[in-house]
Amino acid sequence: MTLHQRPPAVLVLDDGRTLTGRAYGAEGSTTGEAVFVTSMTGYQETLTDPSYRRQIVIQTMPHIGNTGVNDEDDESRDIWVAGYVVRDAARRRSNWRATGDLEARLTDRGIVGITDIDTRALTRHLRDKGAMRAGIFSGPEAQRPNAELLAEVRAAEPMAGANLSAEVTCDKPYTIPAEGEKKHSVVAYDLGIKTTTLDQFAARGIETTVVPADFTFEQLTELDPDGVFFSNGPGDPASVTNAVDVLARVLEAKIPFFGICFGNQLLGRALGFETYKLPFGHRGSNQPVLDTANGRVHITTQNHGFAVDAPLREVVTAPAGEHLGRVEVSYIGLNDDVVEGLRCLDLPAFSVQFHPESAAGPHDARDLFDRFIELLDGAATVTPSIETTEGDNAHA
Repeated sequence: MTLHQRPPAVLVLDDGRTLTGRAYGAEGSTTGEAVFVTSMTGYQETLTDPSYRRQIVIQTMPHIGNTGVNDEDDESRDIWVAGYVVRDAARRRSNWRATGDLEARLTDRGIVGITDIDTRALTRHLRDKGAMRAGIFSGPEAQRPNAELLAEVRAAEPMAGANLSAEVTCDKPYTIPAEGEKKHSVVAYDLGIKTTTLDQFAARGIETTVVPADFTFEQLTELDPDGVFFSNGPGDPASVTNAVDVLARVLEAKIPFFGICFGNQLLGRALGFETYKLPFGHRGSNQPVLDTANGRVHITTQNHGFAVDAPLREVVTAPAGEHLGRVEVSYIGLNDDVVEGLRCLDLPAFSVQFHPESAAGPHDARDLFDRFIELLDGAATVTPSIETTEGDNAHA
């Protein structure tokens, strides 16, 4: 479909700002939280990341769709975004791995989008005002009065307080076998898990049993795993109380634990820290973080709108109780000093806010999966703290 053949579309923001463009994907209407993604590649992985549930994704990369889509790069069973915003939609795909067109897949999955708008201006607006509710209206829906469209946007449920893990989790447990010799068994809580995470476990000889978000601690112990993993996922971590309760008992039982993204936020809450909503979040494959143990900088893939509120450069006793021991921040976001990881010094548990499975994105942090293997192997659970690590003073 050429640009002049596309029906009109309009993007309406919660603060009243309106941008006009053309329909992209399915026609109709949709609402969600408007967020921008700075990745230059990997739009298929973005669209199929469950962490984008109920969000309208704005791609800052202007040209989208040129590599089409394929049958191998999906990160989950579906496309989860509430809507899709691009500046220049590719007229045709051109990639040897492509098995279909991006717009055709969006249309088939009922994803309402908009193209031919100034995504740079839109991103700068959200960077200044913060992520906010928005709506995309295309075809006949775009002809409705602006006041009516704005009212619909403002009636949409905000992301703060939203419990969305139940909407993206699996229906029942399933097992991903280890590649080659089985070395360990892990229970992974599907809070919005990504396929590449499971691939990283399998490649390291881990047999992973993936369980629903409401899986109880009693059910967990029946499986007798060597370790527990909490995945990435959408929504407000303060709303997911059952998973936090399970994790608190995992920590008390000293079962090795690893968490990614949403799992990092839930570890923070299980340890007694608060979480809060970021103004516009971190979403993209170019986010620098500092490893507080050695001063190394990693370029990471991220997708989160909430963060843990914990002291950045000091070891503290877990606010939830002395029985959980000492905790420190293991990674710090270099753009805005956001907590990017937690490390328990007296328990076999750690987590990161970014995505070490890196799908798509740089592979700087994939060794974190090996660190989890060390915990499962029974290696030392305590790593040098930021108070005693040589070289940290340069970054203090």
